[in-house]
Amino acid sequence: MRFFYFILLLLFVGVLVAFAVQNRDPVSIKFLEWAESYPLPVLLAAAYVLGMFSGWTVVGMLRRSLRRVTEQS
Repeated sequence: MRFFYFILLLLFVGVLVAFAVQNRDPVSIKFLEWAESYPLPVLLAAAYVLGMFSGWTVVGMLRRSLRRVTEQS
């Protein structure tokens, strides 16, 4: 089963690399007076990392809240 998961991981990474290589065109980002251009894979990676961080933070807050609610005084 580990071998199967390893093959799936390699396939997933291969698809990501192919996407990154084929989509290197710059994408413009505008916010208020600020405007920059970045390659699409860089923006997607940044969005992924920010999503992981925010999801991790929300899960942590929910765990603490659930633990406080279920604690017996």
